[in-house]
Amino acid sequence: MRVAAVQLNSNGDKDRNLAAAERLVRAAAADGAELVALPEKWNLLCGGEELVAGAEPLDGPSLTAARGWARELEIHLLAGSISERGLDGEKASNTSVLVGPGGEDLAVYRKIHMFDVDAGGISYRESEFERAGEEAVAASIGEPTLGLTVCYDLRFPELFRILALRGARVIGVPSAFTLATGRDHWEVLLRARAIENQLFVLAPNQWGEAPPHYSSFGRSLIVDPWGVVLATAPDGVCFVAAELDFAAQDRVRESLPSLANRQPDAYAWPDPTESR
Repeated sequence: MRVAAVQLNSNGDKDRNLAAAERLVRAAAADGAELVALPEKWNLLCGGEELVAGAEPLDGPSLTAARGWARELEIHLLAGSISERGLDGEKASNTSVLVGPGGEDLAVYRKIHMFDVDAGGISYRESEFERAGEEAVAASIGEPTLGLTVCYDLRFPELFRILALRGARVIGVPSAFTLATGRDHWEVLLRARAIENQLFVLAPNQWGEAPPHYSSFGRSLIVDPWGVVLATAPDGVCFVAAELDFAAQDRVRESLPSLANRQPDAYAWPDPTESR
């Protein structure tokens, strides 16, 4: 399967962002990609209050456009994530939607881990405006299964392991990974998740500056189950593509059967009261 990761420099101009996404999705499909992935907040990347104001329902214009592209191009499209409008009185969700070649929604994942950190001298408090999801999600993309995650989820290996045990052979990581953390952590973490779960990782990232203070690392990656980087995006708005060899993945899992050698009966979550 040929896959592509689209790297964008989204900002507060939704029309501009959708036009850039469409151009690169079409280019990736013309290059032969059967699965194309957009980054986190591909339709709108801006401050929290602006995100809430620009949040859309699942049948809003951004995902409607994405469904149209997938249907016309006959591809699977991982529509990165958007700010999904909450019900009355509820916060928005950071929501990723996997669209099938017929334009149908195959999976909807709401980001579980909120990015509440201080990085590069900037305070990020995603939970002020968005609420955490509660469910791990995977779906078929033909024969293989794709696991869905978003950005900060990358730092929580238990989510990736659960998706692998549910049959995921590829995991998408649409991101707006910061420049401050990306230099040291982005590639290392993506390769680690690929190696320990013996799966492909498809990680489209935002790149460059966006209001009010975002600076995204870029370097979108596609990684194989041995941890080899199959494709890396340069700086700029672009896409990168690679072939996923599932037969090679089978050989990795057979020759180094770390997933099969797990001993789940020996593992238990610690009692939180024991560490107090």
